[in-house]
Amino acid sequence: MDNLVIDLSNYNYQQYQILFKNDDFYINEIAAYYDTKLSFDGGRIFCLHPEKVGIIKKVIEKIIDDSEELTDSELYAILNDNFYKELIYTGNSLKKIYLRTYGQKKLYDSFKNNVITFVTGPAGSGKTFLAVVYSYNLLKKGQIKKIVITRPVVESGESLGFLPGDLQQKVDPYLRPIYDSFETLVGSEYLARLIEKGIIEIAPLAYMRGRTLNDACIILDEGQNATIMQMKMFLTRLGFNSKMIITGDITQIDLPASKKSGLIDAINTVKGIDDIGIVNMESKDVVRHQIVSKIIDAYQNK
Repeated sequence: MDNLVIDLSNYNYQQYQILFKNDDFYINEIAAYYDTKLSFDGGRIFCLHPEKVGIIKKVIEKIIDDSEELTDSELYAILNDNFYKELIYTGNSLKKIYLRTYGQKKLYDSFKNNVITFVTGPAGSGKTFLAVVYSYNLLKKGQIKKIVITRPVVESGESLGFLPGDLQQKVDPYLRPIYDSFETLVGSEYLARLIEKGIIEIAPLAYMRGRTLNDACIILDEGQNATIMQMKMFLTRLGFNSKMIITGDITQIDLPASKKSGLIDAINTVKGIDDIGIVNMESKDVVRHQIVSKIIDAYQNK
């Protein structure tokens, strides 16, 4: 009985049946979240992986004790709050960064196990930030010599020509989220030194043309706004001992209607190729305010 998760005989039928509503959807989601198999027999739930018994028991008790009616968002909030978090970064100031959801763990594993990773999903699910953390960890370990992060500069309601300053000043607002991610890790002063030395390069996608990038981790952020030709150009920059990460949210494409998203096209083109991972993050992976997940779901269900 080492794999017994929880004896439901302590609860009445109405209490524990919440787990088995909607064709066992919730119990199946718990099993998928913890990458295990759960089976129900005689008022007891069993788990295929004994090492996960404790955390799943805690989750099931939380659901039954706190929820008369359970929504999807509430389920994912409980799961994420009880995720067995994995430490992925410790900074000089002892700042610690953990994977926060099972989806984030799948994404980080894809970074490690593939040469190229495509990741789609909503804002706040950690796509760009985890890519930055992973690339910086490679740099610290001496496994790469350079980090290159790029974004397509696509005008959304405003024209670059009307923005003040030179070209760099015009495109910096588009690249600001990337700077923010790195500053969270290393601080603005150290980031400035790394950029000055050319160890970290943050630039518009157009600057990638004609280059071959060896010993580098190359990240394309906001990939949904790259055209098909731009995406092909970017993917063919990959050199030896390098990795690529392409992030994007296919629900927020700012390209003109006449142009197709290079991210969608690339995923359909390269799926099935060895050493290329494709990960889709979901609203349950959003680690901003809980209401953000509900907003995302509301727009998707319109």
